[in-house]
Amino acid sequence: MATVPLPDQVWQVVRRSARARGARVWLVGGAVRDVLLGRPVHDWDFALDGDALGLARAVANGLEGAYFPLDEERCAGRVIVAPADGPRLELDFATLRGPDLETDLRGRDFTVNALALDESGALVDPTGGRADLDAGRVRATGIQAFRDDPVRLLRAVRVEAELGFEIEPRTAAWIRRDASLLACPSAERVRDEFVRVLALQGAATHLQRLDEFYLLSPVVPELESLKCVTQSPPHRFDAWRHTLLTVDALEGVVAAATGQEVGPRKLADVPPATWGDLARTLGQFATDVADHLAVEVSGGRDRALLLKLAALLHDVGKPKTCSQDEDGHIHFYNHEPVGARIAADRLHALRFSRDEIDRAWVMIGQHLRPAHLARAERVTRRAIYRYFRATSCAGVDVVLLSLADHLATWVRTSTSGAGPGGWTRPRRCWRIGSSVTTRQWLHRRWSMGMT
Repeated sequence: MATVPLPDQVWQVVRRSARARGARVWLVGGAVRDVLLGRPVHDWDFALDGDALGLARAVANGLEGAYFPLDEERCAGRVIVAPADGPRLELDFATLRGPDLETDLRGRDFTVNALALDESGALVDPTGGRADLDAGRVRATGIQAFRDDPVRLLRAVRVEAELGFEIEPRTAAWIRRDASLLACPSAERVRDEFVRVLALQGAATHLQRLDEFYLLSPVVPELESLKCVTQSPPHRFDAWRHTLLTVDALEGVVAAATGQEVGPRKLADVPPATWGDLARTLGQFATDVADHLAVEVSGGRDRALLLKLAALLHDVGKPKTCSQDEDGHIHFYNHEPVGARIAADRLHALRFSRDEIDRAWVMIGQHLRPAHLARAERVTRRAIYRYFRATSCAGVDVVLLSLADHLATWVRTSTSGAGPGGWTRPRRCWRIGSSVTTRQWLHRRWSMGMT
């Protein structure tokens, strides 16, 4: 029998309120899964055979929290409790979907989420979710799971990534079968699930996984055309592979710039010594950079997430701007402003806010500017002023994106005289360790009080 470490006061109020209404209540879904895995639980979901909205209001009153109706038609409400001396609690209440609890659980997305605990802590597991937890397996509850709600297609990859599990073969076949249905749900729901995948560490490999299941193109179709865009040196790969490496490198850049340890990258083959150089160069600004990236832009999405989204979209203008010299060298003149417009249109279609779209526009449209400045013998105060006039409060973000873009072009070589560990830098790569350019930009940014 499993027990749930739900704060006793909360559990008492939920049970007392349910009994006063003659209803039975169960803890269900991901909260049960995370308790059984020993993971921290932040969101608590309750199902009951009664009026969920009424129970949610009563619990909000009992806990002095805030009540929000999530879906009045389907009888779902949310309670948010933010005690001064403890963590924020989010409690969701919904009426059973079906005549009984088992029907409700069998209609959920994955077996590991089709679990419930009653008031005594007894586990209800009609689909074998506990065995799948033990096996590290993501399995759909049935053949209709994705057709009932296509957003679950994206969620399958997120659950796999978050838990370190593996999608089992039959579920993988159903995902590929139903991938085209991802065009059916609202753009807002698709956006929210997609950014949850993108926000995870190791996002580049998760994006590859989405692509394997034909789920990336329905969300961001502009990325598909990058796969056929060949690039001249110093690039080693097509524009799509370079994009994945940039996203992966960006996570390392952000970690180094915010004082965190840079773990091994899945895709970006950056020499280990480079992360140390970068941390030493930007370490004095670690707290400021971390605070800057943690600022919410809209809808719970912060600057760090928008920066990673800009990295994903930073080269979408290349297919439309590709040209070739007589000597065969490939160019992408003005791909930054063209890409900024394409990205803005896509983000608008996904219902991102105006502030988010404007911020992405700046980052993508200006992402080559730091590299141009870095080639100068000296970065003048006027150049710094013009840089921040063009990038505004996204100036630091553009620096970080530009670093990731360049680090994604590193080349391993066995040539004598190469850098640390047998690595060499491509032509015009940013002088990370020796240049004071980055420090100048960041110092100017903080001294001007920009946020």
